[in-house]
Amino acid sequence: MTNPDPFLSPDDEARRIARDILATASYASLAVLRVGTLLPSISRIALATDLEKRPISLVSTLSDHTKAMRANPSCALLIGSPGDKGDPLVHPRLTLHCIATLIPKDVPEHDGLRKHYLTLRPKARLHVDFADFGFVRFQVEDGMLNGGFGKAWRLSSDDLQASQII
Repeated sequence: MTNPDPFLSPDDEARRIARDILATASYASLAVLRVGTLLPSISRIALATDLEKRPISLVSTLSDHTKAMRANPSCALLIGSPGDKGDPLVHPRLTLHCIATLIPKDVPEHDGLRKHYLTLRPKARLHVDFADFGFVRFQVEDGMLNGGFGKAWRLSSDDLQASQII
C-alpha cells in the first residue's frame, strides 16, 4: 500500500497564511551547511523584508552562519512562532528554501536597505554600522507551509510570488 501525498494543493488560504507569517515575523531559524562539512547548523536570526517583500536580515561576518552562507549560499528559513498555549505543532509555520546573497556595504543599494531595515527593526541601530555587520537577502526558491494539524502545502516560487511574499 502506498501512502497518499499529505500535501494540499496550494490555494488562496495557503498563500494568505504564508504572507501573514512572513509579514509578522521578527525572527527566523536559519539552516545552513557548516563550512567544510555536510553537517547542518541552525541559528536564530532577526528577520525583516525589503521593499519588494523579500526576506532580509542583518548578520555578522564573524558568525558561523554567515561564513557558511559565503561558502554555500543554499539555506532554509523556518518562520513562525508557537502560541502561548497548546501544542506548538498546531501553530502555522513556513519553511522557505533560499539562496542567500550577502549585500556589500559599498554598493548603492546598501544605504536604502539600511534605512528601510531600521524603520522595521529600530533596535538594530545599535550595531548596524559595526564593521562586521551586513545585510543578507534570501532569494526564495520554494517553500513548505504547515498551517496546523492536517493542513500542509508545498509552495512553488509562483505560489509565493502570487501571495506577494517575494
